[in-house]
Amino acid sequence: MNTRPVCIVGGGVIGLALGWELARAGKRVLLLERDRVGRAASWVSAGMLAPDAEIQFEEPELYQFSKESLRRWPDYAQALEAASGVSVDLRTEGALMVAPDRDSAEAYRRIYRFAKEQGLNVEWLTGDEALELEPFLAPRLAGAMHAPETYQVDNRRLIEALRVALEKAGGEIREQVAVVAVEPDEVRPAVRTAEGERIEAETVVIAAGAWSGQIEGLGWKPPMRPIKGQVILLTMEPPFGLRYVVRGPDAYLVPKSDGRLIVGATMEEMGFDTRVTAGGLYKLLEGAWELVPGIYDLPVQEIGAGLRPGTRDNRPILGYGAPGIVLATGHYRHGILLTPITAQEVARLILTGETSPWLAPFSPERFLTASTPS
Repeated sequence: MNTRPVCIVGGGVIGLALGWELARAGKRVLLLERDRVGRAASWVSAGMLAPDAEIQFEEPELYQFSKESLRRWPDYAQALEAASGVSVDLRTEGALMVAPDRDSAEAYRRIYRFAKEQGLNVEWLTGDEALELEPFLAPRLAGAMHAPETYQVDNRRLIEALRVALEKAGGEIREQVAVVAVEPDEVRPAVRTAEGERIEAETVVIAAGAWSGQIEGLGWKPPMRPIKGQVILLTMEPPFGLRYVVRGPDAYLVPKSDGRLIVGATMEEMGFDTRVTAGGLYKLLEGAWELVPGIYDLPVQEIGAGLRPGTRDNRPILGYGAPGIVLATGHYRHGILLTPITAQEVARLILTGETSPWLAPFSPERFLTASTPS
């Protein structure tokens, strides 16, 4: 009997969710996190589950993958809450893509027409109709796209729920352990830590987000880059009470049940710089105020920045990247949305050896021929 663990490198939502999936299937799981579990990109996420609002003309496979993950979210949330005793606050009010001017209205109308061609449940609203639906929007809007099948979860509750569920299922979590290299092998793959420890595993999973490309030993270098996103957390106070997720050209606003209002998020190619900047905050506040003027008097609770894991084609890398080494990384802006399908399908791959049709388009093989040795 194989007593070596599945060793998961990275403790964001993807690593935690995969760990829970494997642990409850009977696998021994060891999760190694370089810092604190869930405190990187997952912590400053807005928790939006919004494939219809995120649809892109050139990404049909990623859209279908996202749509399927959204379909799984209600059952996934119910199972996770039952296993952990922690509510993830799944909300289903929907989202509004709001156009403050004629140019943005035309851009959103193109997305709306494409979405309708794909058979999606979206509706175009006039500015007055949007204001009737969400009274805290700015007056005199040029229009809005309503996406009722857009959900959200509380990302921080999700992290806590996954951690509790993983540990209750027997998984082990070790924080402040940086993995610097992997050793591929069909039978005994291993990881090496910055402290010089070598840990043999049954399977190694690289789920280290933006840091995945820095881990040596694969024989090729995943084309990863960090994309910085700055966010502001405001505290909603009566009479202000935004209900819908609101998205615009330069900012989004996501209300949480505990009274937080998340305003995000910049898109900056700044390497591993996580400093919060005056320019980033100004851009977010200006973009958000243009959509929802009532934020002007709300108190600031927190500011922060995280690093999204982007690949060369901005699609995730899911599957075997070397003998005994699985990659589950590169989710870019969609990590929370893609948590159920990634965890379930990658777990299936590890447990059965079968690559599902859902995973096939995101195989590491698409990068192998053009990669250079690490």
